Amino acid sequence: IRILSRSVTQKACVVQQKNLEGYVGFASLPNQVYRKSVKRGFEFTLMVVGESGLGKSTLINSLFLTDLYSAEYPGPSHRIKKTVQVHLDAVDNSNCWQPIIDHIDSKFEDYLNSESRVNRRQMPDSRIHCCLYFIAPSGHGLKPLDIEFMKRLHEKVNVIPLIAKADTLTPEECQQFKKQIMREIQEHKIKIYEFPETDDEEENRLVKKIKDKLPLAVVGSNTIIEVNSKRVRGRQYPWGVAEVENSDHCDFTILRDMLIRTHMQDLKDVTNNVHYENYRSRKLAAVTYNGVDNNRAKGQLCTKSDTVEGMSPLAQMEEERREHVTKMKKMEMEMEQVFEMKVKEKVQKLKDSEAELQRRHEQMKKNLEAQHKELEEKRQPPTPLSFQPTRFYSSIFTVTWNICD
Repeated sequence: IRILSRSVTQKACVVQQKNLEGYVGFASLPNQVYRKSVKRGFEFTLMVVGESGLGKSTLINSLFLTDLYSAEYPGPSHRIKKTVQVHLDAVDNSNCWQPIIDHIDSKFEDYLNSESRVNRRQMPDSRIHCCLYFIAPSGHGLKPLDIEFMKRLHEKVNVIPLIAKADTLTPEECQQFKKQIMREIQEHKIKIYEFPETDDEEENRLVKKIKDKLPLAVVGSNTIIEVNSKRVRGRQYPWGVAEVENSDHCDFTILRDMLIRTHMQDLKDVTNNVHYENYRSRKLAAVTYNGVDNNRAKGQLCTKSDTVEGMSPLAQMEEERREHVTKMKKMEMEMEQVFEMKVKEKVQKLKDSEAELQRRHEQMKKNLEAQHKELEEKRQPPTPLSFQPTRFYSSIFTVTWNICD
């Protein structure tokens, strides 16, 4: 690192070069990114597509060393609606890829709506980052349905072709089948996931090894078998055991390492920078002057995740703003009503208190008047006794006169 320091004088400009020696700290940046990733976690969505009975659920269980489905939560084949119809003489597969395309587009639409909101702190990324397309081990190349299906998907998601139940093929048949599939993919211009090229020779060798193995031949199993005093996942046959994690038997370990250890971030980057940006560009380009989506008006895309049907993200933002204003006005009216009700209750309470005080005042006034009257009565002197002296003396005189006679 070279730092140029200048001291400007009135006559000349002197440039001094200094070389920093010692540890600066840029090498710790990967550790910072690592700690941040561990703290925040990550989101990675994997989609498996293929005919029924090719071992899609079994492969997922083998990838993550668990049983994803149970009697309470059955597998997709027992939960989702069938995408094909059986007639008397044929199987109708018309537009059987449409539910898959609608699901991928709906996840892009959800993420686009999240980006268009005012508050973007919580943006769950449910976009499909990788699609594992299962090919039946027929040994006769791709079916027309497989070709059409992958051509419909390759512009929307990272497609990785897999040969399901590879233990039903011999090694020679498997190699021939792989070459035939890759040849048909190139002939029909199907764009599968392109592994990135780097300056690291070791990574380039790993990428070349994966490319030479495409399409990956995989085997899945939920059974634990003991082989040479070692417990492994595999399938028991009369001629021996097909081990899931044995690279000589299948390409399962290559697929697992590629998805989880080496190329997960690149799959997410390609999804965000290529497939999602293409969808976003088409979506915004279809917005007319009045904010209506032309493609939506023509019926080319209709998903359940649309917040406002027939409206672009910009129009949805305006609609959200209007809804927010309406909500605030409603809250203001409710608060005013509550305030008025509280004021009325307070006024009524004050009136009741005033009436009670007036009643108590009148009662106390009456009591005081009664007490005052009682005191006045006690203060008055007692009334004297009446005496009649004339009559008294007359009686005495009469008595005396009678005695003298």
